[in-house]
Amino acid sequence: MKYFLPVLVIILFQSCNQKKESKKDPLTQKEIQKNEVKTDSTIQNISKAAEIKKDTLDEVMLEEDIRFNGKLKRFFSLNDFGKVFGKADSTRLLSEEQPCTYIFETPDGNGMNDKYLYKSGSRFENSGQKVAVDEFRFINGNYILYKGIKIDSKSTINDLKQVFPNAIRNIGNLDVDGEGTLQAITLREDKEGVSDGHINIFFKNNRIYSLHWWFPC
Repeated sequence: MKYFLPVLVIILFQSCNQKKESKKDPLTQKEIQKNEVKTDSTIQNISKAAEIKKDTLDEVMLEEDIRFNGKLKRFFSLNDFGKVFGKADSTRLLSEEQPCTYIFETPDGNGMNDKYLYKSGSRFENSGQKVAVDEFRFINGNYILYKGIKIDSKSTINDLKQVFPNAIRNIGNLDVDGEGTLQAITLREDKEGVSDGHINIFFKNNRIYSLHWWFPC
């Protein structure tokens, strides 16, 4: 009997502790749930912010989606140049111009005869039988088809807003040699951001004026 009372006290003490712990468990679970909700909310907010940032980037203009004068891609043959644009107004060796970048990279310095072809204000790079558009002017009937949409000298800034809303929203001014300050938009060359270059589209008197591939030196 003398041992019964202490044992009973110990049992009652343990029982009270278990009840206290069982009361704490729901609160702990609620706290965990709250933390999970906060974490999920944070992840959702980060995802939304990333989507918004992605949606505000300047649009991509892929070479494969462009047809110059409705017929040629950016790269074509010298023979096709004559068929579509006619004879060049003038030519100039790249070795004389000394541009900081070249469209056609020639190994071992074999591009000594590479040159620019000038036609109706546009500039093309020529290497052997290969030609590529460097700068394209929307004059003398020149135009492009972009994803089937015709863009020519009559196309206004507002017209292109339907095609490149983000780029038009970010329109700015650039100084152009021989032209002064022109309004311009910038388009990315690829979706992944691999290229260091971009495409500049210039406007004059609210209408599209020229398109130029830009690449850093």
